[in-house]
Amino acid sequence: MTVQEIIKNKPYLAWYVKNPKELSEEATLEHVLNYGSWDDVLQFFKIAGINKSADLFSKTLTKNRINYRPKIENYFKLYFQKHAQKSFK
Repeated sequence: MTVQEIIKNKPYLAWYVKNPKELSEEATLEHVLNYGSWDDVLQFFKIAGINKSADLFSKTLTKNRINYRPKIENYFKLYFQKHAQKSFK
């Protein structure tokens, strides 16, 4: 199973995307963290791994446009600091 299949199985997470397989892993993580349930988040972590998920999350934070809601961004910074081998500022 790929992480894009999460969106394929739950199209309401990215209702405007015609082909979920075209989403990058970063974009898929963004949709899951912003709009998914905790089970969706855990499923993403199970497929991609916690450290890779933290790396993808960190990569999106370095871009000019960050699409995470402020509370989501803060929560997952703290979550990955505790559970992944990644440090965030």
